[in-house]
Amino acid sequence: MKIALSVPEFLEVCKVIQRSPEKIFKMLRTEVKETVGRYLSEMMETELTHFLGRGPYERREGSRNYRNGSYHRNFTLKRIGEVDIKVPRDRESKFRSQVLPRSKRYEDELRKDVCLMFLAGISTRSLSMISSRLLGRKISPAEVSNVNKELIDAVEKWRTRDLSAEKVKYLFIDGVCFRMRVDGTIENVSVLVVIGVTEEGTRLVLALQSGDKESATTWRELFKDLKRRGLESQNVKLGIMDGLTGLEKVFKEEFSRARIQRCQIHLQMNVLAKVPRKLKKTIADEIRSIFYASSKEKAMEFFIRFRERWEKELPSAVKCLENSLDSSLTFYHFPQEEWISLRTTNIIERLNKEFKRRTKPMEIVAGESACYTLLAFISLKMELHWRANPLGKVLNTLPLSRFMPSQNEFTQNV
Repeated sequence: MKIALSVPEFLEVCKVIQRSPEKIFKMLRTEVKETVGRYLSEMMETELTHFLGRGPYERREGSRNYRNGSYHRNFTLKRIGEVDIKVPRDRESKFRSQVLPRSKRYEDELRKDVCLMFLAGISTRSLSMISSRLLGRKISPAEVSNVNKELIDAVEKWRTRDLSAEKVKYLFIDGVCFRMRVDGTIENVSVLVVIGVTEEGTRLVLALQSGDKESATTWRELFKDLKRRGLESQNVKLGIMDGLTGLEKVFKEEFSRARIQRCQIHLQMNVLAKVPRKLKKTIADEIRSIFYASSKEKAMEFFIRFRERWEKELPSAVKCLENSLDSSLTFYHFPQEEWISLRTTNIIERLNKEFKRRTKPMEIVAGESACYTLLAFISLKMELHWRANPLGKVLNTLPLSRFMPSQNEFTQNV
């Protein structure tokens, strides 16, 4: 269509653009939408011609099906927005467009964008509010939830994937709790997490499974499931875990060749829970001196001094540390460059922290499947970081000394 403007009209357009430069972009977007709408309408009209085997107004003997006008529908395209399309119809309602299937309201790229924004930290409500500006079409919270359901199958395949090709030597084991909607009520639900370390030092999330973290039976089923998926139990040399009820016993039964490393952070917290407030800092410093000694022999020397000093005043705290001391020093049997990583289950706490940060805008998680989806996304993000930072490849210049008291300081205190 040819557009002709007189000189005064052109000058008036220029003045409007000068006053509001954004209007020209709005005009361009409108023109692009109309052009795309016409293009798609013509494609569907050609599709109907092929379906009927004849063009408009063309008659063919023996054929009873004809064109039957059209109806309008909207379709949203990435970077273009919502366009109006004329969908042709046939009299017998047999025609089904392959260009724009009847159930589709936006292209697949937009569906991927919605999923990515949701996983990246935008809640369903917020995404619904900004969708019109960002995507060119308002998407309801229910639509966002439905789009995200398409991730469930992919997450399940990843969560139950085969592990036979992974040569895993260490297992970090812990349970984390999340507020989750269950049967219409909000419950604190624990998710059992297992992170493996391969012979090359690569860390991988091996298991995410909802269950009671205080139940030995639940942990046993999780370990059996790992082995069913191909994890070679004889390759596992160490399990790093908290002192959860029955967990250590079940782990030793399922991985008979592996040692157990008790998480030092959890043990320290248990000890400090039995210490008066005014002594907590002093006791914490002395416990760190034991845990960060240069060898197991030195650690035991420091513990003996610790026991001699505090056994009469804090017998419960000393007994708590003594009962789990040996299992908290197992890391000394492994390469020194890996000690810093093997002392605690902090790697799982980091996963938990990232999940809490992601779910903060949501307040609660909408069920177990949604929990797995978000955890899987966070896990894969962390695995990308872990690949560039293999376990044990810590720089020698890492300033660990400033985070702990020196042995001389500890000796002086004793």
